[in-house]
Amino acid sequence: MATDAPPPQGGTDTSPVQPTTESFVEVQESAEFGELRRAYRSFAFPLTVAFIAWYLLYVLLSNYAGGFMGTKLFGNINVALVFGLAQFATTFLIAWLYSRHAAEKLDPKAEAIKSRMEDDA
Repeated sequence: MATDAPPPQGGTDTSPVQPTTESFVEVQESAEFGELRRAYRSFAFPLTVAFIAWYLLYVLLSNYAGGFMGTKLFGNINVALVFGLAQFATTFLIAWLYSRHAAEKLDPKAEAIKSRMEDDA
């Protein structure tokens, strides 16, 4: 629904001032930002590789070790079911660990960089 009212006049813009492109490049090249990237990569890459390896192990065992995966542990519960459910548990564990890592190590560094950029703008 359109109105005929004119837009508000004056300095009502309360959005933060955007840093310049040069400021972004300067921060990207800083040691502080490099440390933030290292903190992220040192957590994310090893866990990603470990989880992919764990997943591929599950898939390969399912395809080529049917006898082992079909081994009954108790009742109708077999190794394949336990490994499959462990995939879900591993996913939630990694998400929880990342959340803790981000809150403790990444967020404070990122907030410091953000605050400095906003103050300089």
